[in-house]
Amino acid sequence: MPSIRRSTAAAAALLVLLAGTVTACGPGDDTAAGPGSSAAADHKGQGGGGLKLPKGVPTDIDGLKKWKDGGWQNWDEWARKAQDFANPIIKDHWRNDRLAQAKAAPEIGVQATGAGSEFEATDPEPQPVTAEQVARPYHRNMAPVGKIFFDSPKGPMVCSGTIVEDPAHPGRSNLVWTAGHCVHSGKQGGWMRNIVFVPAYNDNGVPMSQVSGTPSQQITPYGRFWADWITTSGEWINMGSEESGNGGSAYDFAVLHVKPENGSGKSLQETVGAAAQVWFNAPSADRISSLDAFGYPAAPPYDGARMMNCPAHPGRLVMQQGTPAMNRIGCTMTGGTSGGGWFVTRGGKLTLVSNTSISSNAHTWLAGPHLGPEAERVFTGISRKFANQ
Repeated sequence: MPSIRRSTAAAAALLVLLAGTVTACGPGDDTAAGPGSSAAADHKGQGGGGLKLPKGVPTDIDGLKKWKDGGWQNWDEWARKAQDFANPIIKDHWRNDRLAQAKAAPEIGVQATGAGSEFEATDPEPQPVTAEQVARPYHRNMAPVGKIFFDSPKGPMVCSGTIVEDPAHPGRSNLVWTAGHCVHSGKQGGWMRNIVFVPAYNDNGVPMSQVSGTPSQQITPYGRFWADWITTSGEWINMGSEESGNGGSAYDFAVLHVKPENGSGKSLQETVGAAAQVWFNAPSADRISSLDAFGYPAAPPYDGARMMNCPAHPGRLVMQQGTPAMNRIGCTMTGGTSGGGWFVTRGGKLTLVSNTSISSNAHTWLAGPHLGPEAERVFTGISRKFANQ
């Protein structure tokens, strides 16, 4: 395999964030934060009632209708800080027919193939690994994995996510792991809007053309869960960019605390019956023999209807001097895979060691952050926040 030792700028130009778009309905609003900081909407009530919303966010029904369909004019001014996050539940905003329209976002950055890095910790570019379909039904084979839907200035979009164990609530976690760019746009923007998690989305993997007419219990088998608090890294917020991969990609992770749209008293983990543990400060990628990356790719040749998996041997990729080496694998998954978990088996348990962040434009490989002290700080913060609730 060829060695990759080109300039960091060249490497950055060859990367794309792997979110996807939904072609129906409209955008929303969001914010940014300092290192390890978090963002929250009061988790009491629905709609505007009982919410501690930032200045300018509507609290009446008419205002909320406008909120879900637009209002991004001042997005980069008032919606960047942690305390400005707001995500009031809008029931039936994400109906099955709207979820069914998930498509890949346009590729961002220079349309070129390959990638490189000038740093010694970067390993040779991996050979592509063709993604495989996950066995169905998903709730029996990979229940913790699901889809994340959100509204953005560019329209409704999709990512992937994973239910993770919460040490503060053993067996009763409401935490979901994903990529930072799936919830916050980084240095040039703010928080996304109307963020929901759908575990085991499209449980039986029916073709996307059939999703709208398929019973809800198959498309959203466990329902929809809205984020009422989110933490992401300050490094992503201050360095991250949707335009290309850069040093911020090494910190491109986030954790959602969610609650059910239907008001059920059960936790997410109790509802689904599964969660992955998180392995912080795991060995570097060159010391892990193999892992499996999961997600819902939505760009051609995929359509977002099915969960896919790439079993691969990881290597290292350094995007910017002074930032941790990322994990990188050969994989053909495309837009919509962002935030999807990378797993090993540890102590007989499904264990998350990274999440999809970036890809080559040719979709021959994926890269995700190594979950070090920064990721552990973000995770610990949100766990402690809800420890007594």
